[in-house]
Amino acid sequence: MTLALPRRALGLAALAAPALHLRTAEAQGANLTIAIGGSITSMDPHFFNAGPNNMLASHIFDPLIERDANTRLVPCLATEWRAVTETLWEFKLREGVNWHDGRPFTADDAVFTFSRAGNVPGSPGGFGSFLRTFTRTEAAGDHVLRIHTSRPTPTLPQDMASIFIVSRHAGQGASTEDYNSGRAAIGTSAYRMATHRPGDRTELVRAENSWRPPEPWARVSYRFISNDSARSAALLAGDLDVIDQVPLTDVPRMRREPRVTVSEKPSTRVVYIQPDFSRPGAVPGVRDNAGQPLAANPFLDVRVRRALNIAINRTALIQAGMDGMASASGQWLAQGVWGHDPQTTAPTFDAEGARRLLAEAGFAQGFRLTLATPNDRWPNDARLAQAVAQMWTRVGVTTQVEAVPFASFSARSARQEFGIAQTSWGSIESLNFPVNILQTSNAAARTGASNMRRFSNPELDAIVDRASAMMDDPERERATHEIIRWTAREVPYFPLLHLTSFWGLRRGLRHDPRMDERTTAMGIRPVSE
Repeated sequence: MTLALPRRALGLAALAAPALHLRTAEAQGANLTIAIGGSITSMDPHFFNAGPNNMLASHIFDPLIERDANTRLVPCLATEWRAVTETLWEFKLREGVNWHDGRPFTADDAVFTFSRAGNVPGSPGGFGSFLRTFTRTEAAGDHVLRIHTSRPTPTLPQDMASIFIVSRHAGQGASTEDYNSGRAAIGTSAYRMATHRPGDRTELVRAENSWRPPEPWARVSYRFISNDSARSAALLAGDLDVIDQVPLTDVPRMRREPRVTVSEKPSTRVVYIQPDFSRPGAVPGVRDNAGQPLAANPFLDVRVRRALNIAINRTALIQAGMDGMASASGQWLAQGVWGHDPQTTAPTFDAEGARRLLAEAGFAQGFRLTLATPNDRWPNDARLAQAVAQMWTRVGVTTQVEAVPFASFSARSARQEFGIAQTSWGSIESLNFPVNILQTSNAAARTGASNMRRFSNPELDAIVDRASAMMDDPERERATHEIIRWTAREVPYFPLLHLTSFWGLRRGLRHDPRMDERTTAMGIRPVSE
């Protein structure tokens, strides 16, 4: 019997031969210096599912399927893929691909990758959710991979775009530190790792044996400069070629500056706030007006969550916190992303309604809390949190902000050290956010991999599980809308806004900006090309 599956679920991609990439003699030996504002916590591509880590890893490692600048799926190490049945996917792998050390890439490397990616020791937020329905992977020859799943998994091709393939021969028995040192950091992508100095820079060299078209940059210096002003100043001084996260206050000036150009793109990243659900009793940083810890967790009361949500004036927030360069949101999916619910708009600001809900919950006089945030993860992150704090203080919830570097923020979040925190998530696939952030954290089921606040609700778990197994696209989209509306009603998180990303480049370079915010050497070319 032939199984009738929707065209989108089949996910069949045709192999397109790479066009010959011509480079000038000058470009062949050129170097490129990029500075990003985010923190890289590891060179292990499976250690932590965080944007800066994934961005750097994409220079060295390849997934089976990748996304283009507009988030469309395109072939990578896999040239074709199809759902053979509802619980069996088959991938045809690219032939003639070698690892940076010259050994051939085969389907067995993918089998090894999927056994490793969800089981990295010490991971603060890993990749297990992308593998949650896998029951068995098998190499049917060197260039055919079969993935068996426990239930229909229509989003499997999208999930595969999030996992970098590592080699069995370098990765077997390797620790995260072996990747950080470079010993195991053997990939198939455009660049090889030369050196990695945590908190400072990673040096990359062109992989001459890569299957990809040759890159114009012989060497890429990938620097980490968290201070916005320092990053901008270094670009204007000519010390850098490219920076990401251009400070929003600098965008107008850079647009007028003849030495640089500005590139921009709407982002899929939502900035949101989420309170702690991990304990019924006292919550870190939450106190009564006398400064004593509250005996019970106030965030378990939906009235308190609704009050804090509608106490945020998102229009004013975008002006005060983001210089008007963002869009207000009431859901995790950006406008234009498949699954976005047009009926769920940003919550209406209602200060009086917030005070009334707080009084109904027993907090007529309010309480105090500390809002945690990274201070180097996205533009104006700490400033945005300060603006929210002022709004909450006005309705009686006196709020102070604790802003820390992202590396510290992520580690402390994983230990549930924050009572309430501002963070962000890039949602390219419609159900990625609820599976990772809102479903119950369950290592065995591989759900809630990044559910740092430990929200858990059986009703939502069931709705997400059901939607995740729907092979029919319209049916799954309706289910996604149901989840979005459920979260708007129950408020397990407070969506604030979707970002617009800005990059600065020295004149003479052109850039293909990406909706996923990645800043890669592969997306930068000399204008002369």
